[in-house]
Amino acid sequence: MRILIAEDDPHLARTLQLGLRRADFACDVVHDGVAALEAVRVYDYDVVVLDRDLPGVHGDEVCRNVIEEQIGCRILMLTAAAGVDATVDGLFLGADDYVSKPFDFTELSARIRTLGRRGTAPSAPALTWDDLTVDTYRRLVTRAGRDVPLTRKELAVLELLLRADGAPLNADDLLDKAWSLDDAGTQNAVRLVIASLRRKLGDPPLVSTVVGIGYRLESV
Repeated sequence: MRILIAEDDPHLARTLQLGLRRADFACDVVHDGVAALEAVRVYDYDVVVLDRDLPGVHGDEVCRNVIEEQIGCRILMLTAAAGVDATVDGLFLGADDYVSKPFDFTELSARIRTLGRRGTAPSAPALTWDDLTVDTYRRLVTRAGRDVPLTRKELAVLELLLRADGAPLNADDLLDKAWSLDDAGTQNAVRLVIASLRRKLGDPPLVSTVVGIGYRLESV
């Protein structure tokens, strides 16, 4: 899942970015409303964590533009204002959820994960493919009863392939969802992650290359 944090407080933005990365999100940061609009128009984000009091372009205007342009990402608004009126204002603009500062990070992370699942078919906490099982809540992978330790990036790519249900994903699809801007993701980086996944998952191989298209899971 790819997240954009639009927050003008550099310390809070960095803290959120580090925390969300530890929770296995690909996460970009911008510090003003102009940059936020530029980012959502170019990159495919699942959720935007949007500070309401952004400089340049106010967070309310960012939210309004995202809705009017039908960009498709979910919006979780952050504000220093508390109370029912502030919440109603944010939701009236079209935000999907609203959190007042200060907030509990665990709750924020859970809300982001919930928003990212909206608009898709309900998914089971465990994804399976043949003898492979991925527990998406505990972030555990097993194959034929054997634990398979994966890096965050490997797990993110594997989860995308599982959710594609055998349909091929090209390198750009994987880069859009599993890499953030400062990860320096490249097609070669995708190839390296795929090669590592194949090695760790073992035989018979589950991840196949579709020549000229990308990668998919193969039944064995």
